[in-house]
Amino acid sequence: MAIIDGKKISAKTREQIAVDTQKLLEETGIRPGLAVIIVGDDPASHVYVKNKKKGCEQVGFYSEEYALPEQTSQEELMQLLDRLNADPKIHGILVQLPLPRHLDEKAVIERILPSKDVDAFHAVNVGKIMIGNYDFLPCTPAGVMELIHSTGISVSGKECVVIGRSNIVGKPMAMLLLHENGTVTICHSRTQNLAEVTRRADILVSAVGRAKFVTADMVKPGAVVIDVGMNRDENGKLCGDVDFAAVEPIASYITPVPGGVGPMTITMLLKNTLTSAQKAAKGE
Repeated sequence: MAIIDGKKISAKTREQIAVDTQKLLEETGIRPGLAVIIVGDDPASHVYVKNKKKGCEQVGFYSEEYALPEQTSQEELMQLLDRLNADPKIHGILVQLPLPRHLDEKAVIERILPSKDVDAFHAVNVGKIMIGNYDFLPCTPAGVMELIHSTGISVSGKECVVIGRSNIVGKPMAMLLLHENGTVTICHSRTQNLAEVTRRADILVSAVGRAKFVTADMVKPGAVVIDVGMNRDENGKLCGDVDFAAVEPIASYITPVPGGVGPMTITMLLKNTLTSAQKAAKGE
């Protein structure tokens, strides 16, 4: 059994991003730029935004942050997006979700240029991921793939089970595993005999957002277990979807919460922004 250290892998990836950023700046005069928009005052979202800003500083990016009031109108948000779409200094635009209820999330995502959609939520980018010809990968699933690669275990031919079918994690996660020749099953709230299905998994990824949902009897001995969940347990302590203490002895590799998938998500966002800047430098 080994714990996959997301902090360590993330730090190593960021070092490489910083090197590539410096190289791009020296060769083309272009510094990758990321704009982050947050509407309202969801505390968790503010923590994410702060971490993104810190990440940008760490790798030498230019960044802009827009903290808009809760009552911001759709029109005002769209105008800001249009301005950032047209700004050559900005290569990535990220709107922190969830948005306040009165705003149309789908319209906001579709308004961002696909070439600056570093979250890879735009329908164009989702379609490209589907066919395997993509510029950007959604940050959390891309981070999960890096963590799996770090174990040295090949996805090819393995039984892979993803619990959760969200557009942000579950669905793209399944596609990435499929692109690497995994045999993929997606489970969700209507799945029958869930434990039976998850016990077949050589690679198990949980993204349901329910504390300690995955118990020891759901895990195949020697499986790689990736925990995307970020929850609070009965004592208010940060925990994942997986009952870590019970599953750790059974798994061959497991990610902790915190310190597993979390650090990778922002790192992949930085990687996507760098990719966008590199494409802009080539006039693509």
